Amino acid sequence: MSRIVLLGTGALFAIAASPAAAQRAHTEVHPYIELSQTVDVDLKGGDAVTYTSAAAGVDATIDTLRASAQVAYRYEHRFGWDRDDGDSDVHSGLARAEFRLTPGVTLEGGAIATRTRYDIRGEAPGVLGADDRNVSQVYSLYAGPTVTGQVGPVSLASIYRIGYTKVDTPGFSPVLAGQPRFNAYDSSVGQIANVSAALPPRALLPVGLTASSGFSREDAGSLKSRFQSWYVRGDALLPVSPNLAVAGGVGYEEIETSERAALLAANGAPVVDRNGRFVVDPAQPRRVAYRTDGVYWDAGVVYRPSPRTSLEARVGRRYGSMSYTGTATWAASPGVGVAIGVYDTVTTFGRQLRQGISNLPTSFIATRDQFAQAFNGCTLGTTGAAPGGCLDGIFQSVTGSSYRARGIDAVVSATRGRTTIGGGVGYANRKLFSPDRPGVTVYGIEDESYYAQLFFTRALSPVSGVTAQAFADYYEPGFAGSDDVLSTGATASYYHNFGRLGTSASVGIYSFRVGDGVDTALRGQALLGARYTF
Repeated sequence: MSRIVLLGTGALFAIAASPAAAQRAHTEVHPYIELSQTVDVDLKGGDAVTYTSAAAGVDATIDTLRASAQVAYRYEHRFGWDRDDGDSDVHSGLARAEFRLTPGVTLEGGAIATRTRYDIRGEAPGVLGADDRNVSQVYSLYAGPTVTGQVGPVSLASIYRIGYTKVDTPGFSPVLAGQPRFNAYDSSVGQIANVSAALPPRALLPVGLTASSGFSREDAGSLKSRFQSWYVRGDALLPVSPNLAVAGGVGYEEIETSERAALLAANGAPVVDRNGRFVVDPAQPRRVAYRTDGVYWDAGVVYRPSPRTSLEARVGRRYGSMSYTGTATWAASPGVGVAIGVYDTVTTFGRQLRQGISNLPTSFIATRDQFAQAFNGCTLGTTGAAPGGCLDGIFQSVTGSSYRARGIDAVVSATRGRTTIGGGVGYANRKLFSPDRPGVTVYGIEDESYYAQLFFTRALSPVSGVTAQAFADYYEPGFAGSDDVLSTGATASYYHNFGRLGTSASVGIYSFRVGDGVDTALRGQALLGARYTF
């Protein structure tokens, strides 16, 4: 699986760095190797675990007139000192790239390798190691072209994306008595294609008009799950002042998610393979988990008082109930920005993750804090125009079911001189869809999560600096008999570079609680490391 991630990030980098981008304004490639020593202490039980890590990675950025790309990838092997703590491998990285092949053709892509909490009902360790309980390694990537053109006053656009997502089997997946069992997610391949034609306001009519259509499909390995949708819609935009317009749209869509039935044992429990995934019952037909078709609509306002500020808010009816969506961005200065997004969609874990990656900027902050460098929360951008985005709502847990995802994310990033400070907050709600089957029914169950993250870094000198992060996550699983989960933590790091050799020291403290009792776990960690950059 690591080969897939390396090939994915390498392909994106190679595309952006191709000879066609000969006018390089800024290009940096920094491969490195690193050795570190970590002590992990159970602050409630007193037990301590020590391990040594050997890592190799690359940090690369490209910023030219035709290309914008960044890759931050790290492979780490942990050598446990205790016979009860075996060796483990950890992959963490993020890649985003956009390359303009011609004035009308842009190639875009992204990839991520990280760890995430698997079952929303289970443990929530602050540092997600490869061998931690209820933690899985996740890989995802996507790529595709955007083609635009002009026919008279009409703007034409088409988009195609193909992506892949893989989730390794978790180290531990709790199944509580009386609660349904989750099917372990495996992998998925998804494709989307959209076309549109837009006539701007006052070109031929006082109102602007847009016609669009799209198709999406995802096939997953676990129980042969399938997501399929298509839509057609028309939109109108009517300016009422130089800065304000009213907008509305109406469309028709069909969405269907389905999967094969799980094979059941004599006692009615689902049969699982050695990886904990359900086995398909070949005698049973495909079953529909969710289906909707019909007309949907939305209306709202578009407000753009300046090139640095925009707001769009819509309300409508979709998926059988009222729906609210919107975006707001404010680039207060070249180094200060705010972004807010409100979403409502029917999707899957793989589809939502690939969409979340595409929403991240092509220039982002990659910290030296080994504890927090997981890219499974909020990622801050380096400019006010692209302040960043959060993946917390996606990574609250992994599910093989389709679901309706609703929520809000807000992120702020500010860079002044040697100091960068920022963070994100959000709320996510998922309504799960699954065919009614014995022992594994999750249809209609809603889980929720609330999350906040703060980030601070300051360069003390040209060769040294400090970094600090803090987070808090709260999960409500929604299953009868399941407890809420609270996870908190904070880390701090200091680095000092001696030419190509860099040294760092990090400390962290983490806790999580399941239910209303005292902390289930309270851990402290300390790390000393040295990195050589080629």
